Amino acid sequence: MPHSHPPLSPPPAPRRRFPTWLIPLLGYSVSVACLVWVYRGFDWKDELQRLAQIEWGWVTLAVVSDIAVYVCQGVRWTTLLRPLTSISMWKTTQAVYIGLFANEVLPFRSGEVIRCYLQRRWTGLPLSVVISSAVIERILDGLWLFIFFWLASLYVELPAGLEWASRVLLAVVAAAGALLAFAVLRNHHASAAASSSRWKSWLTPLIDGVHVMGRSATFPAAVVLSFLYLGLQVLPLYFLTQGYGLNLSFWAAGVVLVVLRLGTVLPQAPGNVGSFQALAILGLGLFDVPRAEATGFATLAFLVVTMPLWLGGFVALLLTRMRLDDIHRDAHDSMSQV
Repeated sequence: MPHSHPPLSPPPAPRRRFPTWLIPLLGYSVSVACLVWVYRGFDWKDELQRLAQIEWGWVTLAVVSDIAVYVCQGVRWTTLLRPLTSISMWKTTQAVYIGLFANEVLPFRSGEVIRCYLQRRWTGLPLSVVISSAVIERILDGLWLFIFFWLASLYVELPAGLEWASRVLLAVVAAAGALLAFAVLRNHHASAAASSSRWKSWLTPLIDGVHVMGRSATFPAAVVLSFLYLGLQVLPLYFLTQGYGLNLSFWAAGVVLVVLRLGTVLPQAPGNVGSFQALAILGLGLFDVPRAEATGFATLAFLVVTMPLWLGGFVALLLTRMRLDDIHRDAHDSMSQV
């Protein structure tokens, strides 16, 4: 008598994957919507006449101070990594500029991954350790940005949306800071927890690197440099307000910076084009700057802030004798192997 077999169950339905094109589409949509909102009805002929009256000495100071911002970032990153390896400040700053250049031409801040990959390639440190140093940088940036926001809120009434964003930022910084403190102060416990994880090969060097960086004598200097890094970003905006004829105070320029930084915390289109201009207009509106003048200033500020990044990043990339698309591919391949 033939054996009966239970009916075969149908194969499980394939899991629907999240469409990879959706997030970039959202970013570009936000950028286009912002550009339409910013430049709809803008009088370009009147703006050209205004540009002819700009005091270009102030613009030059803005460009120089913008370069100083990213040199400061290179110094800070060198300071963080110095307890782990002998490292060149020039190479670190070069990696920073290549990452910034990538952010200007690639979506969603791919430059953050690229600069970490280049640092790993040049120093031989594990990629997880280099990434942890970049995470520490962002935690310190978030902490100082929240402090700047609190000071700005004492100076002027900020939009409710920014207050909500600042609370989210504080929650993220607090959570990440708690994990950082655990790795620094309870290294044995953190290492024991990592040893039982399937990501042991990635987590163990990360935790050890965070422990060394966090307990090093250079860490307080990195904290101070983080304050300087954010404070220096006020200077280009302040110098441009003087050159453009807005004559806002240094503190007002600081408030505009806070609006810009909080509004661009999440990765967006390359260079934050569109959102940068829209946020600058919103920030200037807090000080009753007329819309036409605010739009003209936002356009000038975007060019002055980004053009040095394009030029400096392009030169830094040329010196590597590598193509950006090759670096981008290798960086993401390295991340997928972690």
